[in-house]
Amino acid sequence: MRLLEEFTSVQRVTTCKELFDEALRFTRQLGFDTFNAVAVIDRLGSESEFVGVDNAPPAYRQLIEDRDGGRRDPVMQRCKRSHVPVVWNQGTYIDAGCADKWEIQASHGYRTGIAFALHLPQGRHFCLGVDRAERLPRHADEMTRMVAEVQLFAAHAVDAALRILLPRVADAQTESPSARELECLRWTMEGKTAWEVGRILGISESTVVRHVNNAARKLNCVNKHQAVVKALRAGLIA
Repeated sequence: MRLLEEFTSVQRVTTCKELFDEALRFTRQLGFDTFNAVAVIDRLGSESEFVGVDNAPPAYRQLIEDRDGGRRDPVMQRCKRSHVPVVWNQGTYIDAGCADKWEIQASHGYRTGIAFALHLPQGRHFCLGVDRAERLPRHADEMTRMVAEVQLFAAHAVDAALRILLPRVADAQTESPSARELECLRWTMEGKTAWEVGRILGISESTVVRHVNNAARKLNCVNKHQAVVKALRAGLIA
């Protein structure tokens, strides 16, 4: 896996152009051709708002922006209801009864890909997809690396993407993580398991899990990995 510094630069972007450039750089380095980075906010009583950046070919753009087509897309639908990365190919669409949709997008270079969504408080979401015309690697280790890097880039990009792409949403007033919760988060950053952190701090494994989950909740994060990134960026841990 590439150095962590290669992922952190996206946190410093301030414009759509800079976000586009960072996402394109990551996509090409990972070995993919196209990307789609989309921020979503749910609107009570109306359709959700989608704002994104991508490098889709012009001939395919109308299909990307088709809401009805998105409702039929098995990858989008799985991202909508899951935190688990979606690794997809032609079989994904055949199994969902959407072989015709894959045939159309394949003609534009969208034959395989990886998609990952983060679902955040206040009805906000961030989805990152990378696509290409080539087959995905057959070797499990290589595929695992690619999926992990998509997740890591998304975790670093989400705050900047929401800040740039969505209207400013007033954050709910939340309490700050406690010193013990941040201590557990810091050891998590070091790669320690909950059991190992418990041994270090003299507390139970379940208590460590509770502290880490509480820290993630207070930081408006969906998992411990995003919480570590956000706490680092805010200077809460080092």
